[in-house]
Amino acid sequence: MPPSKTVQAAGPFSGLLVIDLTHVLNGPFGTTILADLGARIVKVEPPGHGDDTRTYGPFYKDQSLYFSFVNRGKESIVLNLKDDADRAIFLNMVHQADVLTENFRPGTMERLGFSYDALAKINPRLIYASSSGFGQTGPLASYPAYDTIIQAMSGIMSMTGFPDGPPTRVGTSLSESLRRGVHVLRLSERALRP
Repeated sequence: MPPSKTVQAAGPFSGLLVIDLTHVLNGPFGTTILADLGARIVKVEPPGHGDDTRTYGPFYKDQSLYFSFVNRGKESIVLNLKDDADRAIFLNMVHQADVLTENFRPGTMERLGFSYDALAKINPRLIYASSSGFGQTGPLASYPAYDTIIQAMSGIMSMTGFPDGPPTRVGTSLSESLRRGVHVLRLSERALRP
């Protein structure tokens, strides 16, 4: 990959290259923190409209403020990970990377041929950070987990809103932010080890 034209913040992760396959909030928020700490983040987006949050309002000058907030300080590349030419580009990126982050449903990366074991053969020093709503194993592992689902299942929605009204979502994506914060702390511990 050519050198970044994005101005990176100086920080403890300066010089760290992160491939960001994450989408919506859970992953992008975490990798934005890594960017704030100086890492170079290359966000991989699918063809079409890219990350779903590019379509979330409000908009300023035709850009989603939501997307801009959780993806600031990153570079972006569009790759179809099912296309042979794009897969070759992606594997070249993996060869150079320090960290790869993804938040697909468990099994997605394996089906694409990009499991940790497969990518570790290309880059044995790669830190492979996977995040999912219900973990990598167990009865709910294959289910999607947006913040509203987690809020409903945890019962927090039954405690917000108006008396005698329906369950109400907390205004901010509380569970996504908490989950991502814990994940970034764990990743930071591994990345900073000598």
